[in-house]
Amino acid sequence: MSKSANRSFERITDIDLRRLSALAAADFDNLFRRNARWRPYRRRLLLLCLCQGAALHYASPRRGTAADRNGGVNDFDVWGFFADSPNGRPFPPRRHGFQDFGPSKFGRSPKDKPRFRGRRVDVLGRSIQKRSRESPIAAVRRYLETRRTESARRLAERPVVVLWPSRERGRIIWKDEKK
Repeated sequence: MSKSANRSFERITDIDLRRLSALAAADFDNLFRRNARWRPYRRRLLLLCLCQGAALHYASPRRGTAADRNGGVNDFDVWGFFADSPNGRPFPPRRHGFQDFGPSKFGRSPKDKPRFRGRRVDVLGRSIQKRSRESPIAAVRRYLETRRTESARRLAERPVVVLWPSRERGRIIWKDEKK
């Protein structure tokens, strides 16, 4: 079976972006409710963004065909970018949440999450530096531009699409620089 056989090539719409935003927000709320150690980040969310392959598919849907092994949606990677905590403790970089997108036009995730009824949504987070007069979008762009961490380097390879705040939803704030 080819790698593209498990991918969905359906177009990602605003309704889908809203669903991804709600799933990620619920995942982070659950983390903060269960773990007092990370609660300082509850009010420090700068942006929720769609990243990696699904963001590339959103930004270039025509590129995604069954012949293109890198096109389409295998899963959804949603990243929460949080302003650094004043206590100096970074958001847990290894924390990886999973949500089920649910039944949809995207089909089901490959066999890695058989209990899911739809595509897997990976929910990850990073604390980043935000300067006092800097917008959240500018802070995330600077994080991607400096590429100081492996995560930043990998995320910078593909587009980044805002999910939240809703007034920015669907805005592509980073274009992949590798062609």
